[in-house]
Amino acid sequence: MSSSDDDVPLARKQPNGISQNGTSHKSGETIPRSLDRQMDAATKPVKHAAPGISIRNGPVKDVDIDGQPETNGKRKARASVSNGVSYKDGSEEEEDDKPLSKRRRVSKGKAKEPSLSDSDDAPLKSKITGGKVAKPPKLQETAIGESGESDVPLQEKLAKEKAMIEQRAAKEAKAIRKADAEGSGKKRPKKADSDDDDDDEPLVKKPKKLQGKGNSNPTPKGGKAVRKVKKEESDDDEPLRKTPAAKKKGDAKAASSRVKKEAKGKSVKKEETEQDQEAEDEEEEYRWWEDPTKGDGTVKWRTLEHNGVVFPPPYEPLPENVKLLYNGKPVNLHPDAEEVATFFGSMLNSTHNVENPTFQKNFFADFQEILKKTGGARDKEGNKVQIKEFAKCDFKPIFEYFDAQRAEKKALPSAEKKKMKAEKDAVEAPYMYCMWDGRKQKVGNFRVEPPGLFRGRGEHPKTGKVKSRVEPEQITINIGKGAKVPQAPEGHKWKEVKHDQEGTWLAMWQENINGAYKYVMLAANSDIKGQSDYKKFEKARELKKHIDRIREDYTRELKDEVMANRQRATAVYLIDKFALRAGNEKGEDEADTVGCCSLKFEHVTLQPPNTVIFDFLGKDSIRFYEEFQVDTQVFKNLKIFKKDPKGDGDEIFDRLNTSTLNKHLSNYMPGLTAKVFRTYNASYTMSNLLRDMKATGTIPEKVKDYNDANRKVAILCNHKRTVTAGHGAQMERLGDRIKGLKYQKWRIKQMMLALDPKLRKKHTKGPGFFDLDEDLDQDWIKEHQTYLVEEQRQKITKKFEKENEKRKADGETAMKQKELEERLEVADELAQKFKKENKTGKVEAEGKGPTVEKFESQLEKLDQRILTMSFQAQDKENNKEVALGTSKINYIDPRLTVVFSKKFNVPIERFFSKTLREKFDWAIKSVDEDWEF
Repeated sequence: MSSSDDDVPLARKQPNGISQNGTSHKSGETIPRSLDRQMDAATKPVKHAAPGISIRNGPVKDVDIDGQPETNGKRKARASVSNGVSYKDGSEEEEDDKPLSKRRRVSKGKAKEPSLSDSDDAPLKSKITGGKVAKPPKLQETAIGESGESDVPLQEKLAKEKAMIEQRAAKEAKAIRKADAEGSGKKRPKKADSDDDDDDEPLVKKPKKLQGKGNSNPTPKGGKAVRKVKKEESDDDEPLRKTPAAKKKGDAKAASSRVKKEAKGKSVKKEETEQDQEAEDEEEEYRWWEDPTKGDGTVKWRTLEHNGVVFPPPYEPLPENVKLLYNGKPVNLHPDAEEVATFFGSMLNSTHNVENPTFQKNFFADFQEILKKTGGARDKEGNKVQIKEFAKCDFKPIFEYFDAQRAEKKALPSAEKKKMKAEKDAVEAPYMYCMWDGRKQKVGNFRVEPPGLFRGRGEHPKTGKVKSRVEPEQITINIGKGAKVPQAPEGHKWKEVKHDQEGTWLAMWQENINGAYKYVMLAANSDIKGQSDYKKFEKARELKKHIDRIREDYTRELKDEVMANRQRATAVYLIDKFALRAGNEKGEDEADTVGCCSLKFEHVTLQPPNTVIFDFLGKDSIRFYEEFQVDTQVFKNLKIFKKDPKGDGDEIFDRLNTSTLNKHLSNYMPGLTAKVFRTYNASYTMSNLLRDMKATGTIPEKVKDYNDANRKVAILCNHKRTVTAGHGAQMERLGDRIKGLKYQKWRIKQMMLALDPKLRKKHTKGPGFFDLDEDLDQDWIKEHQTYLVEEQRQKITKKFEKENEKRKADGETAMKQKELEERLEVADELAQKFKKENKTGKVEAEGKGPTVEKFESQLEKLDQRILTMSFQAQDKENNKEVALGTSKINYIDPRLTVVFSKKFNVPIERFFSKTLREKFDWAIKSVDEDWEF
């Protein structure tokens, strides 16, 4: 299920240039030369700016900016206005229910860090303290795995690398166009600046030659460069290279079996239903990416059959003894109102939401509205109770009831859980697949969203509002004309039944919060979804041919006398260099989110000589705070766009919107929009880094090399995130695991000495080989020993309970508690052994027939495990401020990851999860190690 963005209007113009303060402050149509000269005199010239490198990112700190208070924050730190009761669960992560081996281990003296989302889009918290704005720290060398010992600043290193990549892109684009001009559609020229990166793969048919050569198109009066491209000549959805010829049947079978073996991995267990296997077999038979006739027309299907959607179960009223308390007294509610009360009551442990004043306000307003409609609340005598104050509502009895339900469900035997899951799967099985043009395709999400409270992302103004239950009368079904229409639930009917062959949705409805349409679509690994991703990345590859002209044109137009042209050029510069989003229109009751074209006066702060600070709510209400060094001309332009009498509320790009920007870009290439630049820059950068890469060593080392390249892409394309709240605790746990292995090594070495005390003197590595590692101390060792004993107890107990469950399921008598006590003696013996070792300082040899050679072999294995884990820890630390997932999943062509996997013999499972392998199945099967973006 997904919300469609396709029909969202593009960024609006402020009517008549009216700002929020009601005053008309619009830029003039042209820029006088006298103003340019005046700005030139006032602006200190600087060297060419670092191309698209953010100089700050990450968690915020209090620092002055221009000595001015934050004018555009308007998002103060949340203060709870709850009823005086903290609903925070003492164990939000349910630590008590976890095996000891999986619990968070935090050293003494350190406060437990709050558990927050690990989302790449987690918002930066704005702090305002006496005219200071929370400011992120500078980018660190560790962000890309650098040692930090070099005298060359990190920004300078990255800037040089990005500049080289942009120069290579310009030469490559000219080489491609030259080949087109010479009529060579079959042979690809050598790369302009590389001796070892020839591409033997032929280009597919190219569009006809554009009017003029290179950048020689005449610029008409007004300064607007126009490049005419006929629509009928477009092949922007076709790949730059010829698709590989279809393999012979035998080869295809061999390849598919090979892919299956690779996907299985070393320790991945694969459980498939009969339907999954059928669908996979059919997928192997049909490779749509090798079918040139697919995906070009508007008709998406000819026949379509499916079974509709699954509705959430009806509401079950609370037991008589569970009530909402108002002013300390229980009240009776109509089932509809009681259901809304349970929405809030069941999530009291989510303090991030329930203690948010906006969330509370919106919920309570909707709750009161439903109370009015359903007759209000009554006490146990039947007298009406006016619920007027949120602070007097106590939802704790409701929370305790649901918390007990969750605990009860969690405590069910695994056999019972499996049985319940099997029953649920059997009910949902008919909805999991549809027949699309006679082929079985998996449906993405066939479940209708249950009612609840809207949460939103970032600081959404509607968070806490009630999401209504979706009824069949709201749902439109899309199905083939000759197909059987799914039966609506008893007593209901569908809103409408359509036969829209241009739509790829199966069902749709409009939700009540934002009025957005929700769609039931095919799964991520379906043909239609795969074609959408394929076209997106092929569009980015097509941009390779035009990027140099676009950059030359907008660089020239940065000095254009026409205001609209200069604003457009500046916007394209920001979008290309800094990956800013274009920005779309929103309604009055939506979050004040903006993009490049809708930036307002207060969103941009200028610091001479050429630093620009952006601070605004971006996509999904996530705060975007970045500092960039820009070209002198761009800095000067932004000063002009912010020139008096403009003030807060006035738009910076008041003669530009997303629609006109995208229309201009389409002159270079059919279908080119602002968002294609993000995909192109990420993919082209990654392809250049991979081209020069020489990954060697173990698989963990190669994975780290890939992640280092991905990290550079994320930084160069400004895909960053805040350091998550749990990062410190995660690193500490990982460090403890490494120390645990080192302790294990020390014990084995002591066992070797127990067998042969003379080894201390005669060992080739010297007597220091047997000393305790400097990372370990006696306090930590005792704490670790306690942990190992408790872990042993947990394992024994869990195994005992599992065996008893199996016995009950097989109708056998369960083992008695005495059996468990006898088994637990092993843990007691381990505790005694550790106590003796600590006292004597000696460790007795363990195992069957212990020998020094066996212990040497064990030490080698432990060394390898420590090395692997150390790489993981270093990788995790390096990734803490960089959104690698954002780059890898959304912007880097997945075929580049497949190329790395095949070129350096690293299992694809190390980069793509099962879900992503299904989503990018087309990429995994369509390229070999020689493919280039």
